[in-house]
Amino acid sequence: MKLTTITQVTVDGVVQGNGGASDEDRRNGFERGGWAKGAGDDETRAFITRTYQRAGAFLFGRRTYELFAGSWGTNEAMRAHPIGLALDAAPKYVASTTLTAPRWDGTTVLDGDLAAAVRELKARPGGELQVHGSGGLVRWLLENDLVDELTLLVIPVVLGQGKRLFPGTGPDLALDLAGSRTDSKGVTIQVYRPAGRPRYAAA
Repeated sequence: MKLTTITQVTVDGVVQGNGGASDEDRRNGFERGGWAKGAGDDETRAFITRTYQRAGAFLFGRRTYELFAGSWGTNEAMRAHPIGLALDAAPKYVASTTLTAPRWDGTTVLDGDLAAAVRELKARPGGELQVHGSGGLVRWLLENDLVDELTLLVIPVVLGQGKRLFPGTGPDLALDLAGSRTDSKGVTIQVYRPAGRPRYAAA
């Protein structure tokens, strides 16, 4: 399976608290949650739905898994949505050393050697091993050269606070642009493929 990540991010790189509830994630005094609610037009929402539908399996960090399990996994209206159906039908994997009793059917906890477990999943036949949200996990996967494709849905807002997808210091990475489009509400979808280390100008 190809490992793909799909992340909603602000123009200033924030991924924290994007969901529908403004108090979804208040860690570290974050007060500007819910910034992605209502973002994107019908075509972008259709793109997101199609993305979920082509997944062979899903991989989550613990926090995102619990948010999804408490919504897509339990709310009957959400479960009946095409995204809910796709999530319910596919295997779900959670990278966690503390989760012992996942409440969503079809869930497996990866609590050992995560890199080895992800490589084993990638070696299986099928569609995509998709990571939605899970900013910390995405950073770790990129650092360990496990991401095949990175999709960013850039919401046209600057928050000025919150946890960012890429930290202030970290490993460098070159990216090849595989596709991009901007919708009628200004949301930009950018699809990248990792391409080794960047090239820097000579001194």
